[in-house]
Amino acid sequence: MAVSNYSLKVNRQLLDPSFESYRLSLEPIPIYNVELDAAVAEVKLKDSQYTLDHVRAFGMYNYLHIDPWYENSVFFVDCKGRVLNLTVTLDTALGKPIEVFHMPSDPTVCEERLCASLSFTSATWASLSDGAGRLYLLRTSMRRENCSLKWEPLFSEEIGEPFTILHSISHVQAGVHSMEVLLLRIQKDPSSDSHAKGSGYSVSLEWITVSNTKKYKVRKMKMLRGKSVPHYAALEPQGKGLMVASEKPFVFTHVDGALLEQPAAQAMEMESSADPIYFWQQTIEDVTVSVRMPEGITKDDVVFKLYMENVSVGVQGFAPLLEGQLHAPVDPEASAWIIKDEKSLEVTLQKRSEGPMWPELLTGGDGRGEFLMSEEQTALLHERLTYLTTEDMNANPDKGKPPCNAQELEDCDGFPEDSSNLTRFDGESLKPTHVVNLGSHQYLFTVDLNPSEMPSFCLRHDVDALLWQPRPDQPSNMWEHIATFNALGYVQASKRDKKFATCPPNFSYAALGECLRRVFIYRQPSPVDTVLFNRMQGRQVGQVAKQQVASLDVSRTYSKCGSVMSFVVGV
Repeated sequence: MAVSNYSLKVNRQLLDPSFESYRLSLEPIPIYNVELDAAVAEVKLKDSQYTLDHVRAFGMYNYLHIDPWYENSVFFVDCKGRVLNLTVTLDTALGKPIEVFHMPSDPTVCEERLCASLSFTSATWASLSDGAGRLYLLRTSMRRENCSLKWEPLFSEEIGEPFTILHSISHVQAGVHSMEVLLLRIQKDPSSDSHAKGSGYSVSLEWITVSNTKKYKVRKMKMLRGKSVPHYAALEPQGKGLMVASEKPFVFTHVDGALLEQPAAQAMEMESSADPIYFWQQTIEDVTVSVRMPEGITKDDVVFKLYMENVSVGVQGFAPLLEGQLHAPVDPEASAWIIKDEKSLEVTLQKRSEGPMWPELLTGGDGRGEFLMSEEQTALLHERLTYLTTEDMNANPDKGKPPCNAQELEDCDGFPEDSSNLTRFDGESLKPTHVVNLGSHQYLFTVDLNPSEMPSFCLRHDVDALLWQPRPDQPSNMWEHIATFNALGYVQASKRDKKFATCPPNFSYAALGECLRRVFIYRQPSPVDTVLFNRMQGRQVGQVAKQQVASLDVSRTYSKCGSVMSFVVGV
């Protein structure tokens, strides 16, 4: 199955180029507190869980779970192992939490335990992790009508090291009820050693299928591995596919414990295979490499990875054109690459040690390259690749995607290897079918808008924040732009203590929650009752976008005993 390099299509009708700003509103926001008889089951990272991936996966976990089938219901797990339900309404105070399930095992005996995680699989099912390696699948009945009815565990099994549930779905095919559950684990990388670079940990996603013939059993286990915790990971309805957004790529490695053979990448056919693939030159300070590329190459097509002692350059979906260990260390931060005339890639490598001349570019040599060291060879390079000699960083400014100029990039746009990709995997072949290079589109948040569809995700586009809905049944329009939050991309960047972000199903506002006490609410523009004028432009203002701030009682809400929980209601 061929991989399609896909681009997200912005709906211009959902953008507001005339948006000015948010106006601070002092309208009160209801805030309710509820007394708890036991603290929320908080788990803090241990000294052994020191990597950035550990912080992302577990330090940013939300202990409150909104039921997408019944948005007024909030669930959490307390330190006694109970799953508790709270019903939140606009016109009354909060009632006491109601216990719906009690985990029989004590997860605190597990040294490396994680926070318990809950996912609502359907209107009548839920999946639960105890944080110690046990998975529960629970029949909940219709939660909207029976919020106090105890949940019935129909599947309970230890399935290895502690994990977090990212997503789960339920479906029926040929009369057989199945549940698909997606788990996240951070494990010691078996392929690394004490001298290897990096954290020594790898990230795995496990896709587990539990079906009921005579009883509920695990029928299928598929594993993906990667090097970064995904921003987004969700299963398609009926288990037909999987979508993952992450900084580093994921690949399926095992099915039911058996190692999958990874097919060799297809070699790229060049116009003239007799000529060298790349040319390189050097000074006492740096090395310049000019790599031939297929005509019409764009930034999104380039695969570029540079480390202190290794380099890899190629095109999406093909074997690397230049790959190997460099003769000597370089400084990745001071190195850069640009595209020349959409036909070649020029890479500048900054030597860590100035002075010594390299006898070879890659250790062990590479027959696909040629070293240029004389005027005659420079003239030969000019003759073979005339487009490499231009001094214009962007010879064709009318092109939609200009070449990469390292001097004009922001930090988030640095090197392509640090850019996030959004990938859709086919559930049968386990191969990627659609890939989107998210580039500098910062990932903001994930939200469940419609329980019958996949979770939506929000990305920063310029100053705005755009909400995207996956449409796996529409291959030509796999991700649809459904809403815009004006200037939110810019606004959220200034919130240094931001921890959570979300929005409601009607897109009427976006909310940013800080680590401790404040919640910022940014409402969509709405008509004003009184006449307002913009003094700078001398025109009447018909709509105003409001910003509201809710301040929670830190001393009570975030006390060590955890006996009080606060809710911001009615936003």
